[in-house]
Parts: sequence; C-alpha cells; structure tokens
Amino acid sequence: MDTQLLKTFIQLSSTRNFTQTANLLFVAQSTVTNRINELEKNLGQQLFLRDNKKVSLTAAGQSFLGYAKRLLELEETAIAEINGPDLTRKLIRFGTTNSIYENYLFSIIHPIFSNDIHTSIKVIINHSFELLTFLQDGLIDIAFTYIPFKKSGYRCTPFKEDQLILVTSPRNSDFSNGLYQKDLASLDYLFCNFALHQVGSFIRELFPPHHQFKFEIDNSSKLIPFLLSGIGYSFLPESLVSQYLADHSLILIPLLDFNTPTIKSYYSYRSDHYPIIDSIFSAAFN
Repeated sequence: MDTQLLKTFIQLSSTRNFTQTANLLFVAQSTVTNRINELEKNLGQQLFLRDNKKVSLTAAGQSFLGYAKRLLELEETAIAEINGPDLTRKLIRFGTTNSIYENYLFSIIHPIFSNDIHTSIKVIINHSFELLTFLQDGLIDIAFTYIPFKKSGYRCTPFKEDQLILVTSPRNSDFSNGLYQKDLASLDYLFCNFALHQVGSFIRELFPPHHQFKFEIDNSSKLIPFLLSGIGYSFLPESLVSQYLADHSLILIPLLDFNTPTIKSYYSYRSDHYPIIDSIFSAAFN
C-alpha cells in the first residue's frame, strides 16, 4: 500500500481539515482529496464524513487508523534497521503515552545515554491500546501504558501511581476553599479525555449529561499553558503540575464531597527480553 496515502490519511484524521492537511504535507488540497479517494477506493470503505466543511472519521476510518500507523511504523523500522550505520549498536524502542513520557521517562533514558555508548534509543508516543499493539507486532521493545497487559509471553509490571487533582490559576479564587461536585458545571472546564484508562469517563460523569466543555484535547500537558494564563480549571495528574503548585503559578482546589481515582501506569515487554530490560532499567525503576 502506498505510504503517501497512509501518511495523508493519518494527517487528515488528526487535523480534520483538508486545507490544513495540504499545508502540513506541502501539497495541493486537490492532492489530499485524490489520495483519500484513492485510499477509500483501495479499501472499499468510506473513511471520512464530509458535511458543511466538517470532517470526521467513519467507523471504518477509526478502525483503520491504528493499522495505518502500524504499517508506517513497520516500514520505517525496517528501513532504519537495514540502513543503520552501525549494526552492532543496540537499539531500544520505547513506546509511551505523552504524559508518562513528560513526567517520568527522562530519568530513565538519560542514564542510558550517560552509561551505555553502544545503545541507541527510539521513542514512539501514542495511546495505550495502540502501544500494546505495537509491542505485539515487535515494533517496540517496552510499552509504558495506562492499562495492564495480560498475555502469555509478556511481563507487565506496575510502574507509577498518580493522583488526579483539580487545578487552576491563583487568579481564579472563587473555589479556593473547596468545591462541591454540583459546582463543576459552572466552571470554565478544560477537558482531557485521558484516552483509554477510564479517567476520562470518570470526569465526564461528574458533569451533567451532554455538558459542553469550554475546551477539549486528548493531551493533558497541552492544557497547562491555558491554565497558567488564567483560563479555566482542569483535573490533571499531580506529577504533571507539581512544579507549578510549588511555585504557586497554579493552585489546588479541594474537593468537598467526592474523590478522584488513582491513575495507575504499567510497563510491559516480552518475557524473553527480561534480562536486557532488567539490566538497563532496574536502577531507574527503583
């Protein structure tokens, strides 16, 4: 399958805009349209719905998105390994969610650079389910996810636990002494769906049905600039905002009549990789 078609499909599934996709790929908008039409013809399925300039994935498109990403990653991995300048160099491929990467992985990856000159590192950032699929496909060596992986031939170990807390700018002082669940609907709330580890569902259920959030995104760290500028409130992992709480650029809002779930993360890898993984990461994990 033509990888240009896959790249265009993946980009359009992200931007949901033909003009923006064309600009990002440095092609004409008609090229984007033609590529999507060709891909849909090849698959025999409609991948996008176009309605009054609004673009959304069909059920078939949503299903195909994970496969498209895996196909591209498989091709890129094969090319990189075949053409690597030093085939004796050991490559470790990390798969991680964005929030785990930003909160924890520097302290794990940095010692490898410092102590092992014969190791190279590749990091792939994605959602938990897709990372575990990559692990089974052999595209990554270790997956850091928010869901446990229970399958024969693989090891899954608890990694970190984090508390979900409600934060905002000190300029928003209305609820500095505490907030009841009924007050949430009155907030300018910035929503992150925390894809695939049920925290997003928990947060949605705190609000009235069909509540319209002021802003939505699937990457929790991207909410922080809005919060720092004084816009809105959000539930975020404590580790992600601890530095801002310490310097008082964000404040914690106490919860008066409800609690939030603990966010648990895990790392998984093939059982036959245990000696390698253990020797490299045991110090960092402990």
